[in-house]
Amino acid sequence: MRILRAAGRAAAPWSNGGGVTREIAVHPPGTGWDGFAWRVSLADVTRDGPYSPLPGVRRILTVVDGAGLELTVDGTPRLLPGRYRPFAFPGGATTASRLLDGPVVNLNVMLREGRAEGAVEVVGGTWSPELEGWAAGGGPDPAGGPDLVGGPDAAGGLLVVALEGATRLTVRGDSGESGVPGEPEVRLERFDAVLWTGADVLPDGLRTDRTVAVVRLSGRPLG
Repeated sequence: MRILRAAGRAAAPWSNGGGVTREIAVHPPGTGWDGFAWRVSLADVTRDGPYSPLPGVRRILTVVDGAGLELTVDGTPRLLPGRYRPFAFPGGATTASRLLDGPVVNLNVMLREGRAEGAVEVVGGTWSPELEGWAAGGGPDPAGGPDLVGGPDAAGGLLVVALEGATRLTVRGDSGESGVPGEPEVRLERFDAVLWTGADVLPDGLRTDRTVAVVRLSGRPLG
């Protein structure tokens, strides 16, 4: 389990000047646009405009701050008013966004086709990995679904992003630094994240007093 603090994340400006992106996590670590299996970031969007095409990448966009936006994907408009509505679309599609009422912040999950799969849930209260098709603890799912964490170099993982600030995240079953399973509590500020990847053993469950995004990621070892 790693805690990824929002403070100090580098902001990369878009080439069209419409906003900036801050990377939360990427696999393999340190890879650029051409090499990632998955990438999770936050984008501050300040004006309307087109998206850069990303053929071979599946995208999941969730507005986490602001009044929302309208996405037009290959000519079809999709209204995303308000916050916390994950929307998946192909990165290679011709896509443009229109702000509904001022700037927004988007949580962006990018999944390289054939190398990673994923899903985004917005959760308040409790969450458990015991969902169809997603195995806990890094082992095979008896139902035949993909492993969530499959080995030291696997593309799988679990990422939790605090969306409201001053969040208490209780991690059920995680051994933490003590090596003794229990229920450690993690204190998170807005847009801080907690990440489990590779050989990490997933928690049995999570409990939060605020709203968080839970990003489930699956994949196979690279190389």
